[in-house]
Amino acid sequence: MDAAHPLITTIGLGLLYALIFGTLAALVKLPPIVGYLCAGILLGPYTPGIVGDASTAYELAELGVILLMFGVGLHFSPAELLSVRRVALPGAVTQMATATILGALLARGWDYSWPQAVVFGLALSVASTVVLLRALADREETSTPAGRIAVGWLVVEDLAVILVLVMLPAVAGMFGGASAGIASRLTDAGGLIALGIALGKVALFIAIAVPLGRRVIPWVLVMIAHLRSRELFTLAVLALSIGIAYASAKVFGVSFALGAFFAGMVMHGSGMAARAAEQSLPFRDAFAVLFFVSVGMLFNPLVLVERPGAVAATLGVVIIGKGLAAAAIMLLLRQSFQATATVTAALAQIGEFSLVLAEQGIGLGLLPEAARDPILAAVVGSIALNPLMFWASRRLVTRRDVKVQAVKDDKARADNEKAGSVP
Repeated sequence: MDAAHPLITTIGLGLLYALIFGTLAALVKLPPIVGYLCAGILLGPYTPGIVGDASTAYELAELGVILLMFGVGLHFSPAELLSVRRVALPGAVTQMATATILGALLARGWDYSWPQAVVFGLALSVASTVVLLRALADREETSTPAGRIAVGWLVVEDLAVILVLVMLPAVAGMFGGASAGIASRLTDAGGLIALGIALGKVALFIAIAVPLGRRVIPWVLVMIAHLRSRELFTLAVLALSIGIAYASAKVFGVSFALGAFFAGMVMHGSGMAARAAEQSLPFRDAFAVLFFVSVGMLFNPLVLVERPGAVAATLGVVIIGKGLAAAAIMLLLRQSFQATATVTAALAQIGEFSLVLAEQGIGLGLLPEAARDPILAAVVGSIALNPLMFWASRRLVTRRDVKVQAVKDDKARADNEKAGSVP
């Protein structure tokens, strides 16, 4: 690493490696995210060559999370979520519970404590919004019924994970972890009070930020838009998103991610969402790339040799366990076979929030560091295999349609022959 210029080295080489490996991934029909993760592995300390600065990478990852969640908020529409709530809400809750239980049972087999096992399972329970949205967009399925269900499903999962991220620091001390803030000064019984205080802060933040934001943010954006300066409008969008995220963390004690999400959601209702999304997209994409690069820097490829069973089992929970749970829920709720296949493929992966949750669990002492590598391997593997899941789902739908049509043709032929035989 260049000690004199750690930021430039990490960003410059990170983007260069990401461009090279992302292009190679795209050429072999893999998601570019896989290439970004490989770029991070090359820049990390476990491979030969120049090593990026870990602390700088962590800050870039935090900024990437802020902008990713801001993007989720920009596209979040309560009306769209309500339209699919009968499927998305029970589906997301049930699938997350199923994945958490499977992951926890797997971790218990590795002698993790129950709190550690539950955090490990939670890290495997949430799919990547970024991967899902890109996959649906590439297949032009975002506006289809299946696409709306999948997006609504992911919004519920994201909200659940945000709640978990808020709760973990408050309850860490109750389970032998490193408590944060007031929780560190309370007994185990008082940990429930700390949890109540944390949730109260979230509620207070929402009660203040949403109504105030709906008045202030549209006024600011409209005023800036009247100046007809593209760079000032882009600056306003970034300043509001990052500023609200920072203020929410410092004043209300909630996560950067939650503050950024509500900044985007409030901006969604301002009438400027389309323009804000368009002009902030390059920055969100760039920092999303740096986020995945920084994640790849943490991954030790030797885990594939040293712990292949752990990697395979973790990947099995994500792809097979989550996929079957999603399929069962969709069929139980009497959704079409095509929608079931699409949602199953879309959700059989994990991504950015799994990594964020794992890192917070490790930082709080609620997850051993040894859990990081199987989770990272499952992220890389599930994202890499996601296009194959979509291909398989389309093949299943096509074969079923062919069989259904053949049955209809046979029935019509039989009816015609029966009608012809009647004197």
